[in-house]
Amino acid sequence: MPKGPQGQKRPRDVVSNAVKVMRVATGEEEEEFEDDGKDPAAKALGAKGGKARASRLTSDQRSAIARKAAAARWSKD
Repeated sequence: MPKGPQGQKRPRDVVSNAVKVMRVATGEEEEEFEDDGKDPAAKALGAKGGKARASRLTSDQRSAIARKAAAARWSKD
C-alpha cells in the first residue's frame, strides 16, 4: 500500500486517494496519522536545541557549515 511522507497508509486507487484528499480538505473527514513511536518531549527538546544552536552561530559559521554539507552531498558517487 502506498505510504505518505511520514509513512502513513494511503488508498491504493488514484480515485480513492483523490476522494480522501477532497474529504480531508473540506473537513468532512479527519486525516489519521499513526504514532511515529518517538517521545513528544524528546522531539520538543530537539527542536529547541536546533533553534538555540542556530541563534548562537554567526553568519560566517552558518555559511561554512552549509558549504561543508553541500560538498559532502555533491562528492558522493
